[in-house]
Amino acid sequence: MIKELRLKNWKSFAKATLYIDPLTILIGTNASGKSNTLDALLFLHRLSSGVGIFQAINGDVNVPALRGGIEWVCLKPHKQFTLEVLTDGAHKNQDLHYKLTIQLNGTKAEVFEEELSVLSHSPKKEKKLFNTQQAESTNPGIPTYFSTGTQGRGKRIDLNRSYAILSQTESMNLRKEVQDGAKQVLSQLKQIFVFDPIPSHMRDYTPFSEKLNNDGSNIAGVLAGLEENRRKNVEATLTHYLKALPERDIKHVWSEPVGKFKTDAMLYCQEGWEETATHEIDARGMSDGTLRYLAIVTALLTREPDSLLVIEEVDNGLHPSRARILIDMLRELGKERGIDVIVTTHNPALLDAAGVGMLPFIIVAHRDDKTGISQLIQLEDIEQLPKLIASGSLGRLNTEGRIESALKQENAR
Repeated sequence: MIKELRLKNWKSFAKATLYIDPLTILIGTNASGKSNTLDALLFLHRLSSGVGIFQAINGDVNVPALRGGIEWVCLKPHKQFTLEVLTDGAHKNQDLHYKLTIQLNGTKAEVFEEELSVLSHSPKKEKKLFNTQQAESTNPGIPTYFSTGTQGRGKRIDLNRSYAILSQTESMNLRKEVQDGAKQVLSQLKQIFVFDPIPSHMRDYTPFSEKLNNDGSNIAGVLAGLEENRRKNVEATLTHYLKALPERDIKHVWSEPVGKFKTDAMLYCQEGWEETATHEIDARGMSDGTLRYLAIVTALLTREPDSLLVIEEVDNGLHPSRARILIDMLRELGKERGIDVIVTTHNPALLDAAGVGMLPFIIVAHRDDKTGISQLIQLEDIEQLPKLIASGSLGRLNTEGRIESALKQENAR
């Protein structure tokens, strides 16, 4: 699993670290840097899938541009940014450390430096699996040295600097330790899923699908395409978690094939009131909050174990009284499926539902008043936090801006 994401000169950040836990809540005012943090995860996911560096930033016909595109991907006035990831290693006392530095030059975005290392904790040491060196300006490739298991610089291969070196290792014949380490980090980055379910996109018929779209538009097709026994289990779990959401009684949630050739699907729900007969509605009649909630549960039920699910404004469309239901669902399903979850929120009800037990896992994105540089600060590291907690709930403190005020005071010292 991914343990840490480190940012250097990325967008509004000079230097920051996001610690990733089974459930991580990212809070902060508008334009504080929350979305910029999540964009770094999306960028790394695209690179791991073989997308070119420039296309991963600026987009093309198949990939939308990151917010701001290439003009705003780097902290001004810098022309380089660095992203680092720390993941679990092959053994208990090991981590894998991946570091990527990108150089921007006009309309070019290329690898300036990239390396992958094994970090051993006992005894404490670092071993490079591969690293790059800058070459003469006439060389179109970037020299990359791969560990051969002996002392020395290693085996040199000149690779394409327009793509991440890590993604290029998939098609190479390398030493087993190098191949395994690269494969493990690639697997973690490929399993990042930045999810923004849009209810209006979920109301139509969709073809059978194997993977959920980033906007949740094909939720019906994903459910209908599951193997029968798994589909029944998933639909039963969806029904279980949806029952507590609306005021009416939810009897069953399911998806079924429609059309002449039965290759499309529609999402259905059977509901009822205490004194009336049950009736069925399809996705076109479901509320925005219900559809978003169903999409989030579906994502947790259909993603691979060891995935990282990232959801912006996770509680959009949900009534504040349902915040605890949402938090409990994220905790339970995340733990059950072995999926880490990162969410952003502005909702005080969600923070109150999380409670003080979540303090170590709440990160505050904050913009320095003088420099405008974003910071990521663990909520429990705020010096005034004990005093603040004694005077109100987390939601109230956030709503009144007292967390932000405490950070401003600490930055002013």
